[in-house]
Parts: sequence; C-alpha cells; structure tokens
Amino acid sequence: MKQASPGSGETLERLKLTLYLVPIFGVVPAVYSLWQKQGSRQELAVSRLVITLALTWLVTYGLLSAGSHLSPGLSLRLLITNTLVTTGYTLTSLVLMIRLLQGKSVSLPGFSQLSKRLP
Repeated sequence: MKQASPGSGETLERLKLTLYLVPIFGVVPAVYSLWQKQGSRQELAVSRLVITLALTWLVTYGLLSAGSHLSPGLSLRLLITNTLVTTGYTLTSLVLMIRLLQGKSVSLPGFSQLSKRLP
C-alpha cells in the first residue's frame, strides 16, 4: 500500500478551495461547507468570501438587467456594464485561484471584511 506524502493533505485542501473559487458553480460546495460548519478556518473564510462575491455579482447583475429592461434608452450601456461586471467577477475568481495555488493569501480588501460578518 502506498503511503501519502506529508504535503498531500495540504494539496487536497488547496484543490478543494480552488473548487470553491470556480465562478457560480463553486458557490454550492462553499454554502454546504459553511452550512455544515466543517473544515479549517481558511476553508470557512474562503467559503464566506466566495458567497459574498457571488451575492454581490448576483445583485449587481439583477439590477443592471432590470434597468436595461426598464430604460430602453440606456439599455445598451447597462448591458455592456453588466458584461463588464460579469467579466470582473470571473477574473477576480481566477486571480484568487492563482493566489491560492501559489500559497499566498486569498483575501480582497473590503470583501474579506464584509464576508466576516456573514453568519
């Protein structure tokens, strides 16, 4: 039987956190781990950050979409802004994944403090 190397637990933890950071789809396992209150402190912190980012994106996306339907004159501008917000959310998640895999801190100014307030 092959024994696991000492760093394999850390590698597994990083892969799990990387899964949480996948835009939109990673919210489900993040909510589950936060709901069960299982995992390390870093895992719970990343779960809170992921949920905060996703909720912020969802609210912004909904408001811009509603605004584009209600205001025909501003429709194109609001839809372009909506695209930029979605791209920003995706790129932010990608940068956080890269930072996580490099072993650096996964925190965002403002969002990390806001995510600490989640129950």
